[in-house]
Amino acid sequence: MSIEALPHPKKPILDRIPVASHIRQSVGLQRTMLLIGVVLCAAFMVTAIFAPLLAPFGFSQISDDAGSFPAQAAPGGKHLLGTTVGGYDVLSRVIWGSQTAAAVLVAAVLMSIFLGVFLGLVSGYVGGWLDRVLVVIADAIYAFPTLLVAIVMSIAINKGQSGFWGGILACGLAITAVFVPQYFRVIRAETIRLKAEPFVESAQVVGASSARIIGRHILANATRTLPLIFTLNASEAILTLAGLGFLGFGIEPSSAAEWGFDLNKALSDASSGIWWTGVFPGLAIVLTVVGLTLVGESINDLNDPRLRGRKRASGSSPVTGANAALAAEVRSS
Repeated sequence: MSIEALPHPKKPILDRIPVASHIRQSVGLQRTMLLIGVVLCAAFMVTAIFAPLLAPFGFSQISDDAGSFPAQAAPGGKHLLGTTVGGYDVLSRVIWGSQTAAAVLVAAVLMSIFLGVFLGLVSGYVGGWLDRVLVVIADAIYAFPTLLVAIVMSIAINKGQSGFWGGILACGLAITAVFVPQYFRVIRAETIRLKAEPFVESAQVVGASSARIIGRHILANATRTLPLIFTLNASEAILTLAGLGFLGFGIEPSSAAEWGFDLNKALSDASSGIWWTGVFPGLAIVLTVVGLTLVGESINDLNDPRLRGRKRASGSSPVTGANAALAAEVRSS
């Protein structure tokens, strides 16, 4: 009698979505931290996308039909978070700043992933002198402080300041120079491991070209950890952007709102008791970084079977279905 193979059950849709599947896997404090991170990240993205609708004024607007905005006005009235020394509405600057941060983050991530993955694949698969040269360059860049590399790149690209799109591109390239070595090292290590796998050797035996092997067999398997690396590095990208703006190497204030620049201008206000010009941009940076960090660290823990198993073993797992019936039968006996 032949035994037919049972069809492999498909996973629910929620189990195939990265963040949703991690929420379902998490338990206890880990789930709470992940949910807090997801809520903060969602608030950041919604604010960035709908900034033109949420912001009561423009990021560089200093007057309306009623006249010019008062300088350093306390929170209240039509200026819910107060105004700056230049008469800018703090709430509007904070909301528009989220859009700038999101744009720079997307640009930096796309460029970092493209360049880091390409160099990592080529270096790991080709090897030889090319691999040694790329490893030395990546290690040299990685050894320098993150913010210092970003400042040097910003000065070299646009002499420190630029307009909106030029500034976003310059800041994105500056952050890319910081992150490329990280993506490069991870993809290179995975490529070297995969190059020794039987399916790659079989493709080489049948005469497949190197480009086909890299693109068809190695790329998909070597890039599975990229979402995790992105979530871990996104918070550092936000801090790097804020550092560039704080030091005056970011985007021109007349071209876009930027949290780091607003913090720089709030330094002189702090000694005068004017706290709202610096607290709210700083709070926006802190909440965004905390949200990205919680998501990244939680996903990192849940992707590790040892940590995930330890967390589940230490907690009480729910008893449902057949297990519930078995437990009831044991209790009755």
